[in-house]
Amino acid sequence: MPRFQALRAGLAAALLLAFAAAAHEGHDDDAPEAAAPARPRLALHTEAYELVAVREAPDRLRLWLDLFEGNAPVTAARIEVTVGEAAPLVAAPEADGTYRLESPDLAVTGQPLELVFAIAGGPAGDELMAGTLPALPPPDPHLGPFEDRWQAGREWLAHRPWLVAGGGAACGLLAGIALARPRWRRRRAALAALAIGLLAPALPAQAGPGHDHDAPATPAAAVDAPARLPDGTVFLPKVSQRLLEIRTVTLREGVAPRSVTLVGRVVADPNRGGLAQSIAGGRILPPEGGLPRLGQAVRRGEVLAIVEPPIPVADQTTIAERSGDLEQQIAAAEARLARARNLAAAGAGTRVMVADTEIELEGLRRRRTLLGQSRVAPEVIRAPADGVIASAQIVAGQVVAAQDVLFQIVDPGGLWVEALVFGADAAQAFRAASAATRGGPPMRLALQGFGRAVQQGATLAQFRILDPPPGLALGQPVTVSAEIAEPVRGLILPRAAVVRAANGEQVAWRHLAPESFTAAPIRVEPLDATRVLVAAGLQPGERVVVEGAGLLNQLR
Repeated sequence: MPRFQALRAGLAAALLLAFAAAAHEGHDDDAPEAAAPARPRLALHTEAYELVAVREAPDRLRLWLDLFEGNAPVTAARIEVTVGEAAPLVAAPEADGTYRLESPDLAVTGQPLELVFAIAGGPAGDELMAGTLPALPPPDPHLGPFEDRWQAGREWLAHRPWLVAGGGAACGLLAGIALARPRWRRRRAALAALAIGLLAPALPAQAGPGHDHDAPATPAAAVDAPARLPDGTVFLPKVSQRLLEIRTVTLREGVAPRSVTLVGRVVADPNRGGLAQSIAGGRILPPEGGLPRLGQAVRRGEVLAIVEPPIPVADQTTIAERSGDLEQQIAAAEARLARARNLAAAGAGTRVMVADTEIELEGLRRRRTLLGQSRVAPEVIRAPADGVIASAQIVAGQVVAAQDVLFQIVDPGGLWVEALVFGADAAQAFRAASAATRGGPPMRLALQGFGRAVQQGATLAQFRILDPPPGLALGQPVTVSAEIAEPVRGLILPRAAVVRAANGEQVAWRHLAPESFTAAPIRVEPLDATRVLVAAGLQPGERVVVEGAGLLNQLR
């Protein structure tokens, strides 16, 4: 029994030592990682410029200079930097649009640096900015070198609690076994001394001056990565802002008219295009130059296709009978004409009889010609107007019916928009209108007229596109924004500045600091195809992202 009690005591001591080593003060493995930014930096701004200085090395700074209004990069300015009481230094411009400053005066540890930036030659004029760069941390004493090897080992083990815990448990177990076995009594003292010696580093070492184990270790390679912070603010370094082409505007009140949004589609101008149809139908024959292709330009009156009309069997029999009768009548008329001429030559007949017979014969021959043309003459399909082939529904040899649309011809410069107007909006006088396709540029519209017939609860309004973009197709859906009221005053934003948050609400991104952004829930009203009116959520003077807001909204 005594030996088992000794063994239990040894195991308990090993566990206690393992917990003590794992809970070594200042060595918490669950410590959270440092929040962005990772590198020491200085961010300044005035009414003209934004400047961010990042310490890349103890003696080197990287500078980003942007316009305050718009956030556009400034790459061709002259920046003079004064470090403390030293002489001014000129930052060297880099190919990527940044500036580099190197000086041994920057490698001062233990105290912050007072920096003064003098900017000259920029697009917003000259400017002077001053700020304090955070101090460099003192060198880590735990990285050595140490004169005492014993102290170096203690420091090395102090930063590896898992190794100390395992070694402490093994040594405690060994000591318990030694105390429990009678034949090892002579070696108890030696084994106890060995266990204490091995476990000594597990005990909290007495740190000398400057050897604080609670000091966080400096990361070997710090990287400034975009991140969404716990308070919802997004840290976006300047290098990422330039990659995403983030642009901002300062909100100011403006005047804009109210508008309504209509659903429409692109149609052809009825006076600058048309349809090519067959009147009787038949079999399609290609013209001499072949059938026209899609997108081909044609002129008015140009032959597009030939339609060979079908002739039923009954009609063919009737035509054959009529053709035989005409042939007989023509033969009889020719015989009478010959006799009349002979009599007139002999003096027994008159010239009047000869003329009458010639006229009768000429009429019979003309009827025979028309009868032959009715059997074989095809229908020629011609272009009704100048333009391009928008649609073609035929191929060679195809049989078409009467009134089938064979070709549609459109003038690309004469396109209209047909929109549906609901309710009271139909009684409004539209002052101006614009339209936009999905992802396309805006188009200016001119009102042509309103319909007076209600179709599915709406009336039709037709607009002429003043400057149709290339590639616009018939039937393409568009969104029409029409002005219907007196102008209103408020904050106006581009539609691209309003994005959807993860919870579905509309937000705009405010630019709080040179590298800090936050989402602001807003309520907007449409103005036209490209702009919205801010009804709530923003105030004049705030800077809002108008380009790149969709990419910024994806950061998590």
